[in-house]
Amino acid sequence: MRIGFLFNHDQIHQVAHSLPIAMALASGGFPGEIIVATTNDRLAAEVQRLAGPMLGSSIQHVRLSLTPRSERIAGLLGKLLPAAKLLFYRDNLDFFRSLDMLIVAEKTSLLLKTRYGLDNLFMVHTRHGAGDRAIGFDKASAGFDHVLCSGEKIRRRLIAEAGVEPNAISIVGYPKFDMVRQAGRSQSFFRERPITLYNPHCSPHLSSWYSHGRQVLDHFLRHDEQELIFAPHVMLFERPFIVTIDKLTVNRAGMIDKRYLHGDNIHIDLGSRASTDMSYTLLADLYLGDASSQVYEFLLRPRPCIFLNSHGIDWQGDPNFAHWQAGEVISSPHELGPALDRAKALHESHYRPIQERLFAESFDLDGRPSSERAAAVIAELTDRRAKVVHLPPVRAA
Repeated sequence: MRIGFLFNHDQIHQVAHSLPIAMALASGGFPGEIIVATTNDRLAAEVQRLAGPMLGSSIQHVRLSLTPRSERIAGLLGKLLPAAKLLFYRDNLDFFRSLDMLIVAEKTSLLLKTRYGLDNLFMVHTRHGAGDRAIGFDKASAGFDHVLCSGEKIRRRLIAEAGVEPNAISIVGYPKFDMVRQAGRSQSFFRERPITLYNPHCSPHLSSWYSHGRQVLDHFLRHDEQELIFAPHVMLFERPFIVTIDKLTVNRAGMIDKRYLHGDNIHIDLGSRASTDMSYTLLADLYLGDASSQVYEFLLRPRPCIFLNSHGIDWQGDPNFAHWQAGEVISSPHELGPALDRAKALHESHYRPIQERLFAESFDLDGRPSSERAAAVIAELTDRRAKVVHLPPVRAA
């Protein structure tokens, strides 16, 4: 049995959502082949860092490549569209055909079934985050043979909105938390001032960055009694233009003005490893955001939150903005100062129990490592798959 784990993205933020499962499988003595496939140097380095000596021993590592023609196409279109990511499937069909099971954290891999006819390839979706955005529960989720999810909230919406069959879903917790606990976070390099994490999403129709982000930075430039970590979604500044498919929009993040670099209280990180490994969500005293699922990782330890509703969204009762129940929602950076002043008191008097409820609905953590729970599901699925594949043909009477 050959199981492949695919990492095919520009950034590394999806690696910790499924690589721990491969490592748990290997540690548990899985009898088949475990293969991790990466598509660029950045991903390969992150896989090597996390998997360590397992890579090349109990876990094989394969570097997928593009044909010269695809390289040229990706070079032409890559500034606007994830062309390379899409072309990797076509250019590596022989590799994907060699697998019995493919485990992925994103949905573009469904092209292997819908476009390239690999119907016999059993595909498992691990998802990447426990957020509320509608795109996480679109009909594409039902295209996978099995879905691993973090908690009951996700399971419920996958069934109701995406049409996923209940027996094709397993709740396994959140494997990324296993990696965080393993790593152990270092002490803060900030001074003894309250730390706010500003974590805007990249999608233009949801993000606060495009219309209000610089005003947020200006607020902290004027108020150096507070620290700010500006660590947006890692894709916000990855390309010159941002294109979203769930609601077709195009925008550009622009440049970061040098004046924000002069103060000693603003730390800007547009996509380092610390933006993806929960360094900042564990470190900050307050979360300021909009639509990013990272708020749920922040809630691993309940603390004050503020949400910036830059688009005038009627969010009350909308499951796509359930996380906005976790803190005060403001509509303009002009409201930010007073909101920061009252955030701690409001958290203790009102929002803490709401955060605890939201976290419990999003993450089913039972004391076992989530990666081991997920690996047990994968092992069971491979057993079932092997029995189906090797059943003798039914003979006609």
